[in-house]
Amino acid sequence: MTTPLAFDLKPSAQPLSDEDRAAVLAAPGFGRHFTDHMVTIRWSEGRGWHDARLQPYAPLQMDPANMTLHYAQSIFEGLKAYRQPDGGVATFRPEENARRFQRSARRLAMPELPEETFVEAIDLLIRQDEAWVPSEPEQSLYLRPFMFATEVGLGVRPANEYLFMVIASPAGAYFPGGVKPVSVWLSEEYVRAAPGGTGEAKCAGNYAASLVAQAEAAQHGCDQVVWLDAVERRWIEEMGGMNLYFVEGTGDDARVLTPELTGTLLPGITRLSLLKIAEDLGYATGEIRLTKDDWRQGNADGSISEVFACGTAAVITPVGSVKSTSASWTVGDGGPGPLTTLLRQKLLAVQSGLAPDPHGWLHRVL
Repeated sequence: MTTPLAFDLKPSAQPLSDEDRAAVLAAPGFGRHFTDHMVTIRWSEGRGWHDARLQPYAPLQMDPANMTLHYAQSIFEGLKAYRQPDGGVATFRPEENARRFQRSARRLAMPELPEETFVEAIDLLIRQDEAWVPSEPEQSLYLRPFMFATEVGLGVRPANEYLFMVIASPAGAYFPGGVKPVSVWLSEEYVRAAPGGTGEAKCAGNYAASLVAQAEAAQHGCDQVVWLDAVERRWIEEMGGMNLYFVEGTGDDARVLTPELTGTLLPGITRLSLLKIAEDLGYATGEIRLTKDDWRQGNADGSISEVFACGTAAVITPVGSVKSTSASWTVGDGGPGPLTTLLRQKLLAVQSGLAPDPHGWLHRVL
């Protein structure tokens, strides 16, 4: 059993004024503004985790030979805090984020932060910066825990010093004008992850490698890129940084399906939650392998009625159309499908405390 860390609390003497904070919360966007504080914990060989503190948000000073800049030992998580109907605040399944963070650390040969310390660090920041948690529908406080190597040197090996941090940013509604389907480009040249690689880890390098394909998607007039497998370039994997779902059939007989986790897909927490919500609603669910030809043919003959992506930021994003080098097609009528809309509403209602939480997914902070 690990010994709990004692956090040194050093609140800011100059937090943003109530007036200026209110102006930010009136139109927060995403990832553009940050709260007054951050949490930091250090790890070093022989000492383990130490120097846990909450302190004012501030820039970091970094040596040019910091090993992360050269060898990319960097991982992160993303989760949200939601204002509840009684004015309190809760996070959604933070223990799952903590466990995935440990798996990412293990894959990149980094130290594993104890689950309870991960959750406590987030709770501390939320309690200190509670005034930054928005209260409008679909708004939230986005939490970004991350860790990177801090050792100075150019030897190619796991570092012996790391810094874990948590920062927070108020987030507005992802679709302020109403949910809009996205167009996607099937990338047949680039791949996100290969078997045995870092696909199921939430590491910075995965996102850096995705940017050229996202730029290619934009060149073809698409909003997002869809990844195929690295070996055959035919099996559907993910959309950008989100998991995909396919709805087979319609009405009560619809089946809610998602690509199975093969080691190259990120095990999304929203993905996991939607499988359970769909089951609770009485729909058949499953994890499948689906090719790009299966997708095109399924939309052509109507057997695949809806497609959507899911993740922390948008919760659920409908997919309206698909392009590739060989074909282009529309999903359903191009609009958000009824089951897509229902699942999104159900999950948001649980997260914001407007519906029962039968599985105990909400972690009450305040």
